[in-house]
Amino acid sequence: MAGTSTVPDSIQAQRRLLLELLGIPVSSKVFYFAGSDRIIGLAMLMYARLTESGLSMVDWHPFKEAPPLTEEQWLQEFDKYKQFPEYQYQVNQHGEMSLSQFKFIWYMEYSHRMWGRLIGAVFAIPGAYFWYKGYFTRRMKPRVLIYGGLLGLQGLLGWLMVRSGLKEPQPPVGHKPGEPFAGVPRVNHFWLCAHLSSAVILFSLFLWGSFDYLAHHQPVKPFGSLKLAKILGHSTKALIFATLIFGAFVAGLDAGLVYNTWPKMADRWVPDDLITPQYGSTFGNLLNNPTGVQFSHRILAYTTVACATALWATVMRTGLATTGPRIRTAAHLVLAAAVGQSTLGVMTLLYYVPVWLGVMHQGGSLVLLSSALWFTHCLRAVPK
Repeated sequence: MAGTSTVPDSIQAQRRLLLELLGIPVSSKVFYFAGSDRIIGLAMLMYARLTESGLSMVDWHPFKEAPPLTEEQWLQEFDKYKQFPEYQYQVNQHGEMSLSQFKFIWYMEYSHRMWGRLIGAVFAIPGAYFWYKGYFTRRMKPRVLIYGGLLGLQGLLGWLMVRSGLKEPQPPVGHKPGEPFAGVPRVNHFWLCAHLSSAVILFSLFLWGSFDYLAHHQPVKPFGSLKLAKILGHSTKALIFATLIFGAFVAGLDAGLVYNTWPKMADRWVPDDLITPQYGSTFGNLLNNPTGVQFSHRILAYTTVACATALWATVMRTGLATTGPRIRTAAHLVLAAAVGQSTLGVMTLLYYVPVWLGVMHQGGSLVLLSSALWFTHCLRAVPK
């Protein structure tokens, strides 16, 4: 009855009309668009990293960041870039840099930043309007606040990452004074990981929220291996995320270039320099030693494929009439994505990390994560 509603009748009528016109809750369309934009943003992040464009913009202005318009302004921007170690490193590696070359890497980073701002605007402007109009349900409001806060945090993490790469390269732990040290300017791999991880978390939240509104699962009867399927589904998601984290470490330390053989690392399954005193403890080697980071990334990838295979086998062992076609299709997708992503990883390694393969490998990780999220969401159709 209208008298028992906590929402004014006029707002309820507007909400019903809007949902009838769109077919689904409008908030989920906003989240779905913002989540899909995260894929492009992550690909642009990887492209900027692989083309060494990320340190070309040495300032950060959250609300005012227009490109130079005149030749004089471009020269001023170029002069600012020349004051940082990254410029000298590029000159030492590739020879003198022209203004046109600088413009290319500058626009790569600028595009990445502007895309992030576009995502924020696409989320914030409609979100504020829908909130004001009362279109968000009580369940949606906490999500809106959390997602908005995470979007802002990710932008801040991006600048902290860039700022870490503008400093003079520091020798690694255990470096003795007087020993030669050819430092390479690069962003701190922990800040890179934080920036990437926040983007992946946002993508996952947006995607899961979209599933809640877009996916209408048919009820499925409980089956005997349901508990195991849930454990394997959540374990696969956790392993994918852990592999992504070490993938960020690999990118940040250029660890993809230390051993470019497979399945062995050179002629060994366990390389000799996996643990060295230079990086301190075993834990320090696994986080800071390029060899240790690549080794960890490989092991996590193998474990992810094994877990995805076990998930697939568990579902296939149960009859189609029991699980339903959607759960089985989701299991097929998880296994196919895991095999495809591991194949891309091996190719990226063997071909010495070309830009196009690196970007595809980054995108493959999101496809794999999406398929695992879809699988676990499908299991929600099974009564507890």
